[in-house]
Amino acid sequence: MPHIALSNDLPGITGLMAHRPDTAGPLGDLADALLRAPSSLDPGERELIAAYVSRLNDTEFCSSSHGAFAAAQLAGGQELVGAVLADPGTAPVSGRLRALLSVAAEVRNAARPVSDEAIALARAEGANDTDLHDTVLIAAAFCMYNRYVSGLATELPKDDEYYNHAAQRIVADGYRGGILQDD
Repeated sequence: MPHIALSNDLPGITGLMAHRPDTAGPLGDLADALLRAPSSLDPGERELIAAYVSRLNDTEFCSSSHGAFAAAQLAGGQELVGAVLADPGTAPVSGRLRALLSVAAEVRNAARPVSDEAIALARAEGANDTDLHDTVLIAAAFCMYNRYVSGLATELPKDDEYYNHAAQRIVADGYRGGILQDD
């Protein structure tokens, strides 16, 4: 049961955002900027970074949501997402993405500079400054989103199909247009 009384019965961050539209707007705008705006990383790759950080933070709602959003946009679909969430070191992703996931894990682990070794490996695998910037910002932001969702003990969806429906909305309409729609 959530720690606060919500004005709806929506799961996860969706319920929190519907409850507080004044804070939902900026949070949705940030998610759109991080995960959907033009970038050197594909939207599916950015969603995968968000899902991975959320998995490391044990935030099931965010990990499952962003995993579904990534699966909807990546050629490997849910199988690829599952492999990355289980072990990015053996998952069938590019060396560049694997190295960026390692950078994201370091950001998630502590508020200190990413190690020179992780940066050097990412650069050796073809990551550029924008890739590194966006990865660090996504990882940092998802630590905040995860703490928001977990800290208030939000509910999980009653049906896992929720994530697939949400993925369709997010891919079609973005975070401002898609997250607050109710099926």
